[in-house]
Amino acid sequence: MKTLRNTFLGIVGISILYSCSSSDKSDDKDKTIVKVEAYSPAQSTNEGFYLSGEVTAKQTANISTRMIGYVNKIYVKRGDKVSAGQLLVSISSDDILAKKAQVQAMITEAEAGSKNAQRDYERFKTLRGQNSVSDKELENVSLQNTSMNAKVQMARQQMNEVNAMLSYTNIRAPFSGVITQKMMDEGSMANPGMPILTIEQNGELQIVASVPENYIQYVKVGDIAKIELKSLGTTIEGKVSELSPSAFRTGGQYSMKLSIEAKDKENIRSGMYVNILIPNKTGENITSK
Repeated sequence: MKTLRNTFLGIVGISILYSCSSSDKSDDKDKTIVKVEAYSPAQSTNEGFYLSGEVTAKQTANISTRMIGYVNKIYVKRGDKVSAGQLLVSISSDDILAKKAQVQAMITEAEAGSKNAQRDYERFKTLRGQNSVSDKELENVSLQNTSMNAKVQMARQQMNEVNAMLSYTNIRAPFSGVITQKMMDEGSMANPGMPILTIEQNGELQIVASVPENYIQYVKVGDIAKIELKSLGTTIEGKVSELSPSAFRTGGQYSMKLSIEAKDKENIRSGMYVNILIPNKTGENITSK
């Protein structure tokens, strides 16, 4: 009986081990091997290496306000050319105008009090010369005169603050350019920092691209590169005008800018994508590492 029981337990153990082994093999069969390749720009050891880039304006600004209010009027639309200082957007300012009226009343009151305090001070100076009042009385009147003058200055500074707030209700173009984006319509609620319009400097274009760290040694400021615009079916030349010295927090990508000649900008528009060929000047093989 004991022998039979041992035999039964042995058979059960072998069955469990076989089941586990079969399960492991089944799991291995279900696993799919995925090949991952790191991105690297196309390159030619004879010509150089290629990068992807984009045409951008040299100067771009998002137009916004520093106050909360309804957009009363937008004076421009996409594609409009604007001059520096031109009025673009007006924001409702009824509450600020009310505040300005209050501050103006404070200024009027403070100036009247200051004039009265000045007259009292002059009168008490005369009386003190006649020994009709004490030094303490003259000192009190002098302090009152100084206090009223300070109130006038305080009220005037409050008016400066209100005028500064009013200036944000009429938003003007920071430079001459063209309106490329309109993010709000009239009647919308504007909030501080929320873009209303985007303006790009007119006619001033450049090419921006990123250079991987294993190619940065082959690029220098002043290098001439070939720029292919597929949408226009043309190739122009550009010069490396800026090259970032650091790739910190950019994933090993160094920012690069290329300037282009004025004669080549006629049909080029901001936002176009380009292929950039950085020629191989070293004579050595350029390969990703």
